[in-house]
Amino acid sequence: MSNRKAVPAAPVGAGHAASQAMPSSFVPANDAAQAATAGPVLKRAAIASFIGNFVEWFDYASYGYLATIIAVVFFPKTDAATGLLAAYAVFAISFIVRPVGGIVWGHVGDRIGRRTALSLSILIMSGSTFAIAFLPTYAQVGVLAPVLLLLVRLIQGFSASGEYAGASAFLAEYAPEGKRGFYTSIVPASTAAGLLFGSILIAVLHAVLSVEQLHSFGWRLPFLLAAPFGLIGRYIRVRLQDTPKFKALESAHHVARAPMKELIGAHRGRMLIAFGATCLNAVGFYLVLSYMPTYLSTEMGMGETQSFVAATISLAAYIGLIFVMGSLSDRVGRKTMLIGASVLFAVLAVPLFQGLVGASFVTIVMIQIAFGALLTMNDGTLPGFLAEIFPTRVRYTGFAFCFNSANALFGGTAPLVATWLIHVTGNKFAPAWYLVAAAGVALVAMLASRETSRASLPD
Repeated sequence: MSNRKAVPAAPVGAGHAASQAMPSSFVPANDAAQAATAGPVLKRAAIASFIGNFVEWFDYASYGYLATIIAVVFFPKTDAATGLLAAYAVFAISFIVRPVGGIVWGHVGDRIGRRTALSLSILIMSGSTFAIAFLPTYAQVGVLAPVLLLLVRLIQGFSASGEYAGASAFLAEYAPEGKRGFYTSIVPASTAAGLLFGSILIAVLHAVLSVEQLHSFGWRLPFLLAAPFGLIGRYIRVRLQDTPKFKALESAHHVARAPMKELIGAHRGRMLIAFGATCLNAVGFYLVLSYMPTYLSTEMGMGETQSFVAATISLAAYIGLIFVMGSLSDRVGRKTMLIGASVLFAVLAVPLFQGLVGASFVTIVMIQIAFGALLTMNDGTLPGFLAEIFPTRVRYTGFAFCFNSANALFGGTAPLVATWLIHVTGNKFAPAWYLVAAAGVALVAMLASRETSRASLPD
């Protein structure tokens, strides 16, 4: 073993065992390739990662913010609460396929390449989102309308399951040492930008269109934008090279043949930590950034236009803070940031929700900004953490499966669960207690983890 240091790298044909035993520091080609990504290549990688998640979350924003209208357009006339539950049920069911999509896209990303997976997923995702704009309504085709909506949402869920994880892994493998937190925070920033653009657009639609026009054709307009956004994103992605880390694996013939099998066989502990750490992100993201405008209008009596304006302001603050938190995680560590986020959510979620009662518009905006600040501690740190705990051979699969499993169980269902809890308990603060529970799960997971920010990405 002592003689191994004298050998710079094992030859390509040295075999699986030799390449597996070889530490990353013995492959100087990796470092040279990473250094070469500085400047234009890194910038293109960041833009490519940004656009795909932007399209995905613009769609989710449009669906979430139009939930009350979708409930009327796609479902039979019932009371408002039942219709809203039905709309959120379709939203939640679309997440069922996300763990499966995580396995499929993870396999493509770890077996064939990150670029290939991201280029295909954005095409399917933008196409299915575009299709929503042309779906018939319940008044036109009856029960077929919600069935078609669910089918398209399932396709969206499958394609979107490779986006967040793939873009995070892509950027983590391109980013220079000591700046992975900052660069991977581009991914949650892009999701918030999609929500922000969706919030602005929906607010404008509510302001310029009548209720009848919104129910007639206005709800279709946001989904039409998915096609041009998706084509731009794909064009940028296919022009990129794959990451230096993955190309090094390919050159060494060290790419995993069955990433999911390898993940379960060798990394079960990391999978549990990744799943637990994502629970707070899943519940917090959907409750704070997607569900909140509907909560303010249905539970707090706030006008729909005002609730969307409040969401828009808080989202803008969130985007600025996410980069601060990502950079801070490079300095103080991922574990410290994620534990801090869990503790603060557990302590402050209920008081912040209680502060919404009878509050002025300015106070509501400040509370939403406070929630956003807490969320950025988690969201700005988590992509870097999840990319760092899995080795390159299974990074895409590990990240995608764990992240999407947590989001399928707790994220996509969050608006549905929150609405249901309020309905059955009569407690308007039930969503806050749901946040507290998610924070507790994430805290346990992070206490069992180790710090990852100061080490090189594992091969």
